[in-house]
Amino acid sequence: MAKSPEHEHPVKAFGWAARDQSGHLSPFKFSRRATGAKDVTFKVLYCGICHTDLHNIKNEWGGTKYPVVPGHELVGEVTEVGSNVQKFKVGDKVGVGTLVGSCHSCDECARDLENYCLEVVGTYNYTDYDGTTTRGGYSNIMVANEHFVVHIPNNLPLDAAAPLLCAGITTYSPLKYFGFDKPGMHIGVVGLGGLGHVAVKFAKAFGVKVTVISTSPSKKSEALEHLGADSFLVSRDQDQMRAAVGTMDGIIDTVSAVHPLLPLISLLKSHGKLVMVGVPDRPLELPVMPLLLGRKLVAGSGVGGMKETQEMIDFAAKHKIAADIEVIPMDYVNTAMERLAKADVRYRFVIDVGNTLKAE
Repeated sequence: MAKSPEHEHPVKAFGWAARDQSGHLSPFKFSRRATGAKDVTFKVLYCGICHTDLHNIKNEWGGTKYPVVPGHELVGEVTEVGSNVQKFKVGDKVGVGTLVGSCHSCDECARDLENYCLEVVGTYNYTDYDGTTTRGGYSNIMVANEHFVVHIPNNLPLDAAAPLLCAGITTYSPLKYFGFDKPGMHIGVVGLGGLGHVAVKFAKAFGVKVTVISTSPSKKSEALEHLGADSFLVSRDQDQMRAAVGTMDGIIDTVSAVHPLLPLISLLKSHGKLVMVGVPDRPLELPVMPLLLGRKLVAGSGVGGMKETQEMIDFAAKHKIAADIEVIPMDYVNTAMERLAKADVRYRFVIDVGNTLKAE
């Protein structure tokens, strides 16, 4: 007979979980494994809320294993390390992003691209190697193999660093991989939300020209004055879009709603690249002729490997890049999910787990 989540492992843990497709989160007792030889155990202090969490608690992508404890943007302080751990010590500030396991033997793992490993284990709602379900950062403690733990530099505020472990690496990785980090390039960022605002910050730190593309004219001053974008396009304004045709080397598209791609492809120069990092819940139409006429590329990118995630965090610390956040108590999380569904957040909710998660 299968053990209950509370008795699967020897270490008592506590968090908030969704039990069904309503997505309603409530207090939940479960367990974590004991600290293994290569494991790092840490007290969770903050956890960001990603749009992926909202999709998963409502089973909008299918495959949710209830009860689900979300959260893959978690940071905290190390309380115990295994006997063979070399990179961390008790008291270190650390984080875990979207990954807690991979095969370590495939070509992708060999290239430090564990995120593309076919046997990757996600931080929550995945089956771990011992057959139990992984549970995320809406919880008091975390245990992870040191390979999947990153150092958080002391000059990065922990609460605002948490979203970088997903939103940060999701935008940093394609900026680097597709060559959008070269000074003098002109890059578009579609959508000014949790992903988009971080993309703008990284792109500006790389020294490129940045145009924010949004359906919301009200975000213009925010993009230009607060985030430092060079220009702003209202995607529904055909005159503005026509005037910008063929001006961009690349575009990072962070939008998770269904939206037309043709206007964005038109903004690209010949040989330009449109990179998708948002996840719409339905397929998008892809017009092929504009790709042929300009040898343009539509691509995708998903988070990043562990080496690059640490590189991203260190880059963020060097350039004083952090997410713009609204810190909330644990018992506000259901309201936060409702607001997130309406895009009513600037730009990322972060749960103050350390101070507000109370054991029942």
